[in-house]
Amino acid sequence: MEKNSIIFLGTPTISAYVLEGLIKNNFNVVACITKEDKVRGRNNEIKESDVALIAKKYNIPCYKPHKLNLECDFIDQYNPDLLLTFAYGQILSTKVLAKCRYKPLNLHASLLPKYRGAAPIQYALLNGEKETGVSLMEMVKEMDAGDIYASATINIDKDDNYTSLSEKISRCSLDLAIKNLPLYFENKLTPIKQDETKATFCPSIKKDEEHLALDSCQSFINKIRALSFTPGAYLLLNDEMIKIYKASYFNDKIEGDIGKVIFAHKKNIILQLNDGQVRIEILQRPGKKMMDAASFNNGFKLEGMILR
Repeated sequence: MEKNSIIFLGTPTISAYVLEGLIKNNFNVVACITKEDKVRGRNNEIKESDVALIAKKYNIPCYKPHKLNLECDFIDQYNPDLLLTFAYGQILSTKVLAKCRYKPLNLHASLLPKYRGAAPIQYALLNGEKETGVSLMEMVKEMDAGDIYASATINIDKDDNYTSLSEKISRCSLDLAIKNLPLYFENKLTPIKQDETKATFCPSIKKDEEHLALDSCQSFINKIRALSFTPGAYLLLNDEMIKIYKASYFNDKIEGDIGKVIFAHKKNIILQLNDGQVRIEILQRPGKKMMDAASFNNGFKLEGMILR
């Protein structure tokens, strides 16, 4: 394989997995671009992104511009054949996109044109999809609107949440890139235009949207899946935030006020919703560890309480 030079743009764990996989498979990653270091955790430590850590591990130059569109001249020194992004976190200008010999590519975590935007994994779970996938597409100025060069489908199991589905997406993305980048460099892939009439969008999920609605059992469960294990969906017990990381359908009975914990004993915490009841399986109080229902019931009694 010709050693075409690649600058990789990404930030979180899912993109770091792909970056390391490309390096291990002898792709010529000459530099990385990632988001700035952030203050994280209880001790307010300044931490690098997962992509930055992989770049450091393999002694690859890594850049962290505040706004890449205004600070992109450093790219010129590499004269890259390809800019490849995966979950970078900034929209790129036409000036940046023009800084490589081949058309720039993006790995996007959906089967485009469905779920364009920042949260395709979460929205697939929120909407109860049975499958999703990854698209290898041309980067253009419009969000996720470029031609598609390759794609792959992923089944979503009923127990998948954001964490497990992200792992599937990472593995699929790496496989898609390894198989298709050499073909792309040899001009053997045919671009397919997206059908704009089928485009849907998924903006980032805001902090206030992490609060669970006590409506239907299925939408309640889906939202928990979409936000587990990070950042975690929650309900309020008075002023205390109770994070809920796993729940399952229990029955269609109405036996109390909406939000009432009907039963809490041993392995069961049963919560009344608008159209039935759900079993809360994994939850967490502020300052405490994540617990299964049995462990939670050993130290705290929820039965009869109202969650909002």
